Parts: sequence; C-alpha cells; structure tokens
Amino acid sequence: MARIGGLYVIIDPAACGGRSTVGVARAALAGGASMLQWRDKARDKGEQLDDLRAIYRLCLEHDAILMVNDHADLALVLDDASPRRGLLGVHVGQKDLPLSDVRRIVPPDFVVGVSTNNPDEALQAEHDGAGYVAVGDIFGTTAKQGTRPASPQRLAQVKAAVHLPVIGIGGINAGNVAQVMAAGADGVAVISAVCGAPDPESAARELLAAMETA
Repeated sequence: MARIGGLYVIIDPAACGGRSTVGVARAALAGGASMLQWRDKARDKGEQLDDLRAIYRLCLEHDAILMVNDHADLALVLDDASPRRGLLGVHVGQKDLPLSDVRRIVPPDFVVGVSTNNPDEALQAEHDGAGYVAVGDIFGTTAKQGTRPASPQRLAQVKAAVHLPVIGIGGINAGNVAQVMAAGADGVAVISAVCGAPDPESAARELLAAMETA
C-alpha cells in the first residue's frame, strides 16, 4: 500500500481557475504530490466520472492515492479499474455518512480518511477504522465555508492522541508549512496553494521542498 502522507492536493474544479482538472492533477503529481482528493461540489455525479476516471489513471501511473470526497459510491465505481490495491479511498467529514457505515460498504483495502478538529474526534475516527485523520482549519481557508478553527498546536495534540497518520489542512502554503510539519504532521492537504497557482507543478515542488526542509 502506498504511504499515507506527504503532499496531498485537493482537486476542486472551483479552485482550478477554469483550467482542466485533469491537467492540474497531472501537474500536481509531476510536482511530487503523493495523494490527491477529488472534490466537486457543483456537478452531478455522472458529470464528474470522466474527469475522475482520468485522474485515477494518473494516480495509478504515479503510485499515488486518490481519495474521493464524501461519495463512497463514486470511489466504488472506480474500484475495478486496476488490480492494484490500496490506491483508492474516500474522505468523509463529521456530518457525512458515518465512518463505521462507510467501512461496511467499501473494500477492506480502501483508505478512509476523516476530517477532525480535536483529539476526541480523532480518537473516535481511529476507533471506527480510519486510515488517517485530517486536522483543520489550521490557518484559515477561503476554499470552504463553515470550517472550525484549529492551529499547529491543536494538530500536535491530535498527533499525540492517535496512532494514525495526521494530515494538516486549512490555508497551508509554502510560507507556513514548516509550522505544520514541526507540529508532527505526516502530510499537508492544500487546495488553492496548488490548484490556484499559475504553475501548479512548480507550486507543488516548492511546497514539497519546504516540507522536506522542515
């Protein structure tokens, strides 16, 4: 199974500035992303499938993990695309389908990630079978409404409480990623820092270099 962590880029059509989501995903992977997440809040599921399938093929080529935001059924549609396992999963929030129910309907080798904000939520996610937890909103994001504030210190508290990979999320960029890594993050999830950058590949490389330096 591929490693959970590193640079985790969320591919959201709304953040790509009208550019091809597949092209942005390709650039993120070329820049060193080890995980991608597909998040499309605007289109019906059937309209997302062509892009999603193309991005999954790219992830398979790069041995990168593809997470599908919220929709386990979309991830399951992709499940027969390759005999390789452990490169596909679903990410859920606190108000989405409960993790324990998701685990009942997806294959055992699916990666299931959970958005959390504190140690109690992270511990519950670990108990219910999460493969990783994301902790946010670390620095304040413009890509999503209704997030709850967190901090590098909060991430450190979560890291101390669980035995899972911990991903920092929320307003992270090359200028502040060192704080997140110093708090113990196994990886960072970004949207605008890569998807909204003029050159997503270069932006991914810059972020990864800052992570490795930290």
